[in-house]
Order: sequence, then C-alpha cells, then structure tokens
Amino acid sequence: MPLKTGTVEEPKLDLTPMIDIVFLLIIFFMVGTQFTEMERQYDIQLPTVTDAKPLTNLPDDIIVNVSQNGEVTLQGEKKTLTELETALKEAVKNFPGQSVVIRGDSTGPYQNVMNVLDVCHRVNIRSVSLANRLSDESSK
Repeated sequence: MPLKTGTVEEPKLDLTPMIDIVFLLIIFFMVGTQFTEMERQYDIQLPTVTDAKPLTNLPDDIIVNVSQNGEVTLQGEKKTLTELETALKEAVKNFPGQSVVIRGDSTGPYQNVMNVLDVCHRVNIRSVSLANRLSDESSK
C-alpha cells in the first residue's frame, strides 16, 4: 500500500483571543483613569488636623514555637524567656493589640507552654492563641 506524501500544513498560532484581552485591558485602564480624574475635579478643601497618625496595617501574629525540650523560638531565633519578654514588650509598645500564636510541641511538658503564656500575660498581651492540629479521627 502506498504512503501518502501530501503537503503538511504548518501549525498556526491564533492571536485573536490574546488581542481581545489586550484591548479589554486597555479599555479597563482608560475608564479607570477617567474616574480618578473626575474625582480630582471637585474643588474640595480637605480638613486639616494637628495630631494625626499615619495609617498602618495591623501586624501579623507573632508566632512563638516551644520545642519538646523547652527551647523557645521567635521568628526563627532561639530566645530565653527574658529575651522573649523583651521582644514582646517592644511589639506591644508598637502595636498595643498585638496577638501571639504559641505552637507547643505535643510531646513536651505543658509547663514550657505555660511559661510562654506567663510571659505574654506579664507584657499585657491579651490575644493569645494555642496552635493545634485537627486529628484524623475527628475529620471522619
């Protein structure tokens, strides 16, 4: 049986969808730019204040790890309880509503976690969470 030796068509790249997306993005940014220009057209005198604080994002939770043998780790660095207290005092000074997540090893003595909880209490941190894991049995 003879083999077919016809011409093979080269694959073509259809750019139509990409061009559509580019035009949609151009229209989106053109319309968005016009809205901001319209907002600036109003002759508004903004109020002035004498005592203003800059807007800041709320800080992330501070994560404190407590190992099985009682080593305390804060942001990847081993700390003593005194060093932890100093670091947490500084955090509370900057953000009074600072929250802490304590990740205690389940095989270690719970007294190690209680020591960290005591440090949080002394520096006036009220938002403390204890990390845990959902057991496989309870998810069934």
